[in-house]
Amino acid sequence: MLSPILLETNLPGIELRSRGKVRDIYNLGDILLFVATDRISAFDCILPTGIPDKGRVLTQLSLFWFDFLKDIVPNHLISADISEYPARLKPYRDQLEGRSMLVRRAQMFQAECVARGYLAGSGWKDYQATGAICGVVLPPGLLESSKLPEPIFTPATKAASGHDENIPFERFVEITGDVWAHQLRNLTLRIYRKAAEYAESRGILLADTKFEFGLIDGKITLADEVLTPDSSRFWPRESYSPGRPQPSYDKQFVRDYLEKLDWDKRPPAPPLPPDIVERTSEKYKQAYWALTGRQIK
Repeated sequence: MLSPILLETNLPGIELRSRGKVRDIYNLGDILLFVATDRISAFDCILPTGIPDKGRVLTQLSLFWFDFLKDIVPNHLISADISEYPARLKPYRDQLEGRSMLVRRAQMFQAECVARGYLAGSGWKDYQATGAICGVVLPPGLLESSKLPEPIFTPATKAASGHDENIPFERFVEITGDVWAHQLRNLTLRIYRKAAEYAESRGILLADTKFEFGLIDGKITLADEVLTPDSSRFWPRESYSPGRPQPSYDKQFVRDYLEKLDWDKRPPAPPLPPDIVERTSEKYKQAYWALTGRQIK
């Protein structure tokens, strides 16, 4: 039986800062409340149909990775335990339980930090066109989904709307500053290697992922979501075969369904049928189970 779907939070008396494609963010003085809803987007459109437990998977998987990576990089998490939340949030437990976190404010870097270990998505398209990704020249003759000789850093712009755009490292330096840029690149690849090694031990290949970093007390801090099916490409190791797209634990399943429809990829997006909703929810939960060995709460 599928859980109730939360498409939008409603917390009267709490200042709403923003609604993103997935997260609702609230101001609580010097801290923020992040709530991951069950919204899902595709082709830059938020769909009218939510995915049961999606917000819980994103939150609880991020919590897992925050803890896993804490010896490498600090993060912005304060607590995800409702009992530790301010009293004025307690009446909204039904909207917050399992899908929210209190976090410290950070001065965010205005670029995405992307690590790639395999050739897929926009990276594959760039490679086909130029033989490189973000100016990183790759060996000739690679196939779609090929494992790269070593992981590469391929930053991207943060788009408030529309697609993020891959950028060369020189542009990343202009956005973040030279000293921070080199530290962020090294940290991104270090995190990727540790996470990819762990994921592979759990039967999952981490093809690529994106991180968001900010500064708290002058230190680089990991923020937002981390290594989730929304921010990463997870492939089952047992079915991996280069030369074609791979089955994945993410919303590619939804994109594939929408591609078959007579839809121009402009709002309003069409609703998803029950079988697509259920199977997508299962993919998110399968990723969580495979990586953590736990059931979603």
